[in-house]
Amino acid sequence: MEKSSKIYVAGHRGMVGSAIVRQLESEGFNNIVYRTSSELDLMDQAKVNEFFETEKPDYVFLAAAKVGGIHANNIYRAEFLYNNLMIESNIIHASYVHKVSKLLFLGSSCIYPKFAEQPLTENALLTGSLEPTNEPYAIAKIAGIKLCEAYRDQYGCNFISAMPTNLYGPNDNYDLQTSHVLPALIRKFHTAKEEGHPSVPVWGSGSPKREFLHVNDLAKACMFLMKNYNEKLFVNIGTGVDVTIKELAETIKETVGFEGEIAWDATKPDGTPRKLMNVGLINGMGWKHEIDLKEGIAMVYEDFKQLDFA
Repeated sequence: MEKSSKIYVAGHRGMVGSAIVRQLESEGFNNIVYRTSSELDLMDQAKVNEFFETEKPDYVFLAAAKVGGIHANNIYRAEFLYNNLMIESNIIHASYVHKVSKLLFLGSSCIYPKFAEQPLTENALLTGSLEPTNEPYAIAKIAGIKLCEAYRDQYGCNFISAMPTNLYGPNDNYDLQTSHVLPALIRKFHTAKEEGHPSVPVWGSGSPKREFLHVNDLAKACMFLMKNYNEKLFVNIGTGVDVTIKELAETIKETVGFEGEIAWDATKPDGTPRKLMNVGLINGMGWKHEIDLKEGIAMVYEDFKQLDFA
């Protein structure tokens, strides 16, 4: 990529897209284009084609998606499947039609089978059943991977895919109805501390293990792949280290300074028992994460305290 290359970041106001924009700007790229959802409905194929015809981007980061945690994935199943299928299909096809030089599609670690061998390697895709609570979202993301592969096979497009682990960082979603576990716990512990609650309820048993990557590290990985990787196989992006939800909750409790108890609600679903990424492929190419979890939680808590509802 040249510094003057026209780069389209789809989903630039989300946590991932905004991190990619920050990384591009920090590296001196000065021709970045994007549209808000009110300016461009990515589920409208005609509007997406019109945008690509007008702007003619050279590179595309496809970070736009409808996302959420266990609760949102399980309740809004049709929306998570339909919206994500439409968004990725429209952008990937328009990128082919308008001769984009390279596209990076961002998926999710939930694409892997629920009981796949740990840590999750790229070749475990489609070897077993998915976690039921987020199956529609996972199917949409698998479809995105396969679209990139199919357009590469049939048309020779340089479309690549990356699968991040669980993410957190600036511009995260702290809505308790739709957020992922880490931002939800930050908000719960902060609220409990501010309001003097004796305990904080947390879903599940605390035993599932999860891996967490700061979104700034993901943005650097995306740039690394856009510059250096041109193969069909999608690439895992993560830290290669996981913690139990109990350990995560205790770390956040300590960071926030909440002195009450954690009340585990075992009647609520745990989700997938473990989702640790094998990051040997991207580490072998020369990329490795820089921000450890405890440091990252402290960073995002400082950001969180500046938000309006904090």
